[in-house]
Amino acid sequence: MNTNASCQREIPSSNIDLHSVHCARNLQKCDHCGEMVARKLMEEHYDEYHAPVNCSLCKETLQREMLDLHKSKQCTQRMVACEYCEYELPAVDLHEHQDVCGNRTELCQTCKKYVRLREWIGHEMQCQVNSNVSAASSSARTIPEREVRPPPPVRPARPVQGAQNKRLLFTIAVTGIAVMIGSILFQREESF
Repeated sequence: MNTNASCQREIPSSNIDLHSVHCARNLQKCDHCGEMVARKLMEEHYDEYHAPVNCSLCKETLQREMLDLHKSKQCTQRMVACEYCEYELPAVDLHEHQDVCGNRTELCQTCKKYVRLREWIGHEMQCQVNSNVSAASSSARTIPEREVRPPPPVRPARPVQGAQNKRLLFTIAVTGIAVMIGSILFQREESF
């Protein structure tokens, strides 16, 4: 048995010369993947495995083997969720949306302060530390059975998705109106 240099197959020694001629005449090594492909199927092989494709979301042209990675991690038009409101929007718009959305406030039930959503986790941990420190400093005294300690801070429940979308749209609309009014006032100041 010998290994044919073209197709890398084990061929009986008595047939190796005939087989080598057949391979050289009928097979071709693909320039892209190195696979041996029948010459008459080379164009089909290229179209199926190597031809550039367009992303259906952003229309960018890329190599076929990169399409899945592009659509899941790189495409600017892939849908991603805001970390604050879970609203889904194209990745290209996420940063600007989260700048606005993260500045919204919610009431902390533990300290009764309004906290920006972007600062919520750090605030929640600080509230927990503060409540643990105050609990530790009061551990020397005995707590009557009827006294109830406040529960650890809990982030307020998110509204249902429909109400959440309305709230988000309202926040965006109010922000847009404020920007327009500021722009008008600025233009008036410049004209005087």
